[in-house]
Amino acid sequence: MAFLVNSCVKVGFVFGAVSPTTLSLQAEQDALRFPFPCPLTMCCSESIARDGRRETFFANELSLVKAVQIQETLPGGLKPELLPNHIAIILDGNRRWANERGFKELLPNHRNGGRVIKEIVFLCCKWRIKVVSIFAFSTENWVRPKQVDALMSLFEEVMQNDLQEFMGYNVQISFIGDKSKLPKSLQELIATVENSTRGNMGLHLMIAINYGGRYDVMQASRSIASKVKDGSLQVEDINETLFEKELETNCAEFPNPDLLIRTSGEQRISNFYLWQLAYTEVFFSVKKLPDFEEEDFIEVLISFQKRERRYGGN
Repeated sequence: MAFLVNSCVKVGFVFGAVSPTTLSLQAEQDALRFPFPCPLTMCCSESIARDGRRETFFANELSLVKAVQIQETLPGGLKPELLPNHIAIILDGNRRWANERGFKELLPNHRNGGRVIKEIVFLCCKWRIKVVSIFAFSTENWVRPKQVDALMSLFEEVMQNDLQEFMGYNVQISFIGDKSKLPKSLQELIATVENSTRGNMGLHLMIAINYGGRYDVMQASRSIASKVKDGSLQVEDINETLFEKELETNCAEFPNPDLLIRTSGEQRISNFYLWQLAYTEVFFSVKKLPDFEEEDFIEVLISFQKRERRYGGN
């Protein structure tokens, strides 16, 4: 670690990009603190942009430093090169957690679940995981009328209270699902959050609200059928790649999850990502969502890294 930092100091000093003192301090701090491109890296790249060979060499040195530092921030047993790009989470167990403790109100247990998700998202920012998607409200959840109003209010409360914190972590937030059936005030807040975070370059958080896997497949099919009908698409041009582009998860760089986590011990996907989970590794945790802690998350990641992913091959 010290050798790598020192080598970068020498490179920066020779090229005149930054002083050795500035680089040694900032390179270490920025690589650990920023879940997005390091300001120092951007500055140095500009200052030596006229020499492509030297720029490439210097950028590679900084990348190596950051890779080592990420390794140092990871808990023991985790390897940065084996971390998933996209983690999907089915939030489950809030009601049972509350019933076990005799809570009659819905919001306290859901707030605890929200706290857990926020902690996981910020850990993923720290460890450079690219995408996290959460199944917050399904198309089937409307059959629970006593919960719907409370949950809609909670969604608004969380987004209003936590937006600046997510901005501080450079998180881009997208919402997938049929938003037309949500309360008008929530629709407006969703638009504000998406617009405010669209330019962020860190982790991409996808929140599935009024979403279902069947809904997504159906809307993609209708979109393709409409294009065939108006002549902008030929039937023989329809393939998996084109279909995937019509799914709502196409807004993410990595639309298909590498890892799916479901809390509370239930072992089903409950109409979540029906297309996207074709080759996803699945982990069912017995912990209910409010009890799911950092050590449980690490356990899941260690299990994931021990698996051999074949994608249908040998």
